[in-house]
Amino acid sequence: MRVIVGRAGRPHGIRGEVVIGVRTDEPDLRFAVGAAVDVSSSPDEPDEADAGRGQRLTVASRRWHSGQLLVSFAGITDRTVASELTGRWLSVDSSQLPDTGDPDEFRDHELIGLNVRTAGGEPVGVVTDVLHYGQDLLVVRRAEGGADGECLVPFVKAIVPEVDRAAGFIVIDPPPGLLDPAEAQ
Repeated sequence: MRVIVGRAGRPHGIRGEVVIGVRTDEPDLRFAVGAAVDVSSSPDEPDEADAGRGQRLTVASRRWHSGQLLVSFAGITDRTVASELTGRWLSVDSSQLPDTGDPDEFRDHELIGLNVRTAGGEPVGVVTDVLHYGQDLLVVRRAEGGADGECLVPFVKAIVPEVDRAAGFIVIDPPPGLLDPAEAQ
């Protein structure tokens, strides 16, 4: 599975550096000198769609400048070539990611696809995405539909007491109104 780690922005300077929109908690590791990233035109483009025509780039240098990550890639030595990367998504294969070492820390791709059920054993649906705003939210496609067919579940221990990746499920203990807004009243 591909994991998005950044998005190439505008070129910086005349020697081929690119501003990277970081999409990883570990930018210094993902964009370390010598690290390889795959380039695609869409974050949702399936692996097969890029097969044979995808581009792999190797990080030649990286530095932080005014709070932005600037990266140069091997073989890209001028602004014109660097500008061709603008808007392209940078990803790595999830098998390249090291284990976090924390049993309560999960990467998005480890949660997507897991079945969700209540503490009482009732099926809720399947995790389709993880959103990162002020609070991490699991996007759950409802098993039985609903107003829009999905719900957002705050990814906090009080509401999500158990994640069992090996067995393929997440247990939630939803407060009233989380799954059915009519219950909140």
